[in-house]
Amino acid sequence: MSVTTDVGVGAKRTEGDGLGFYLKDAPWWLLGLAVISAVMIFSMWYQNTFAHLYGLDSHAEVFQTYWMSFFYIETAVLVVFGAGLWTWLWISREPLEKTLDITPKEELRRYLSLVMFLCVYTWSVYWAGSYFAEQDAAWHQTVTRDTSFTPNHIVLFYGTFPLYIALGVGSLIWAYTRLPMYRNYGVSLPHLLAVVGPFMIMPNVGLNEWGHAFWFMEELFSAPLHWGFVVLGWSALGLGGVLMQIVVRVNELVPQIREGQA
Repeated sequence: MSVTTDVGVGAKRTEGDGLGFYLKDAPWWLLGLAVISAVMIFSMWYQNTFAHLYGLDSHAEVFQTYWMSFFYIETAVLVVFGAGLWTWLWISREPLEKTLDITPKEELRRYLSLVMFLCVYTWSVYWAGSYFAEQDAAWHQTVTRDTSFTPNHIVLFYGTFPLYIALGVGSLIWAYTRLPMYRNYGVSLPHLLAVVGPFMIMPNVGLNEWGHAFWFMEELFSAPLHWGFVVLGWSALGLGGVLMQIVVRVNELVPQIREGQA
């Protein structure tokens, strides 16, 4: 039984209408940000501690111990995480009729949850495209590598990239199974661009490694072989379009919520 309180002339508010209702998913998203931060800080520490000691010769036994073991473990963890996240988001979805029949208040709450989900996704993209990408550039300019599985690539290409892919695809599944606007009108092009563009960086890694096997261009980062990383990375700016779509819909929902409280 809901309790009502007077909040103004002719206006009533139910007990569940406070800020806590709209942000009840916030602890999960904050936990996601904290876990990503902890993983990235640990990866930085591991690289700073063992990269130059045991990461310069891929034929050495210590390289296999310290770096290929790291690669195998992170690959297994990320496969389980991605498959588990996508499966849970899909099997926990509502029937279409129920999603289309949610109240404006609940729909607004879900849009706030989507924004928080996108913040977690953006945080993972930030780590991949800023710190670890620039660190990899510095590594290329100072060390002549003898393998594609360098200490930097193991974290950047095979760690941070799969992580943000798992989160980005997860945000698409979440939105398309829980928001009426997505289920009514189909594909959100900005959202699709913001996820598929960075996702395509992973196949571009294969092209990059193939190119490095035939041409020595460690110092020349403006080479055409690297253009894909830049163009596909910029596609993450599609998140601005997603936010604009959310703002338009929120502007439609707020008057409906106010009318329901009157």
